[in-house]
Amino acid sequence: MFGRRVLVVDDEENLRHYLQMVLGEGGYHVEIAQDGKEALEKMRHHSWDIILCDIRMPHMDGMAFLKEVKAKGLEGTVIMMSAYGTIDTAVEAMKIGAYDYISKPFNADEIILTLKKAEERERLREENIRLKQEAQRDYGLEHIVAQSAAMKNIFELIKKVARYKSSVLITGESGTGKELVARAIHYFSDRKDNPLISVNCGAIPENLLETELFGHVKGAFTDAVKSKKGLFEMAHQGTMFLDEVGELPVSLQVKLLRVLQDGEIRRVGDTTSYNVDVSLIAATAKDLLAEVKSGRFREDLYYRLNVLPIHLPPLRERKADIPPLVDHFIELYNRKLGLRIKGASKEAMEQFLQYPWPGNVRELENIIERAMILAEKDTIGVEAFSMHMHGEAGPSPIQSGLSVKKNARDMEIRLIKEALTKTGGNRVRTARMLEISHKALLYKLKDYGLEDYGKGKVSEM
Repeated sequence: MFGRRVLVVDDEENLRHYLQMVLGEGGYHVEIAQDGKEALEKMRHHSWDIILCDIRMPHMDGMAFLKEVKAKGLEGTVIMMSAYGTIDTAVEAMKIGAYDYISKPFNADEIILTLKKAEERERLREENIRLKQEAQRDYGLEHIVAQSAAMKNIFELIKKVARYKSSVLITGESGTGKELVARAIHYFSDRKDNPLISVNCGAIPENLLETELFGHVKGAFTDAVKSKKGLFEMAHQGTMFLDEVGELPVSLQVKLLRVLQDGEIRRVGDTTSYNVDVSLIAATAKDLLAEVKSGRFREDLYYRLNVLPIHLPPLRERKADIPPLVDHFIELYNRKLGLRIKGASKEAMEQFLQYPWPGNVRELENIIERAMILAEKDTIGVEAFSMHMHGEAGPSPIQSGLSVKKNARDMEIRLIKEALTKTGGNRVRTARMLEISHKALLYKLKDYGLEDYGKGKVSEM
């Protein structure tokens, strides 16, 4: 099986055949052309990964050939060769679009090494394209599963606000998908090829948050052994996403306001300010106007953030999105967990539609994942999830009257048995699936008389 395709372009017959032999032995598929015109004709009908081209040739020399390749947008990494080359010639070839330049004469090892470097460069280029395509999939609207009219209106709003640098404030309950919307805005903006830096203002201790956002200089405090860039500097010419901005301490709200007003940041311990060009997106589950009235959030900062507001409705107000979300999460966890769940039963879907979903889309995802693991058939039934919901979704199976204690015991026994069956009796994996310690599982097995359950299959590890 041949490796990458190489086209050798040279008017010296001996060199053409030498390269054909050497590169063929190296695993390449090689074809030859005696001048630029013949090479262009071949490139019109076939594609090559690498083109080795001499500079001095009759009819069409290497430089003219290189210009034609670039002008016509023909694919292939071009490496120039010459026995008469100078540094100026090499620089000119690189400017036109050559990847590399190699001087004649060269040995077999040298030419193979040059091609390997070109292959690695092409691999990295392809990897970069793949990552951008993945980013498009992850950041684009395709990743936000929705069919409701409310969400379709938000999709249109995302495309509009993405055209401008003005601050965006995304509001909505926890779990509604605020970060997904922020990513989509970044992707649709002209900054999509630059960084998107995300930080949860409520997840970082107040004494560390300032240095995380704005950086510090060496010696600014005891542990500052070297200077460090802040996240705003890292987001330069890109997008900064401040999640849970309502948790930002009042002392840092002033510094954030300065970024929005003047486009300047100052590292902790520094006397010099730095200009940063960032598009700011903020999100919060809090009522920021109420926070302003209580004095916990600056009014001037609120109005600076709330230039382009986007409010995400809770899942209970957009029931039309529940069926496609259920299908999406089943497909997702079939891939992740290696399962073959076909869908949810009619009864299960009815309960999904009745349930108020206080945790919104995030809660729905967790319920689907758990239900798929516990499902006894290839369809998710009511019994696989009803006891895990935090609200009333309709009637749930009652085995022991209205006794919470007895029903909890019955449910624990059933879940332990199901988990042991799914893990082939592996107690460590069973404990992990049940989200309890191994010691707690052993105690429950003894307490419920399940020590011999699945005898011959149950294992310690």
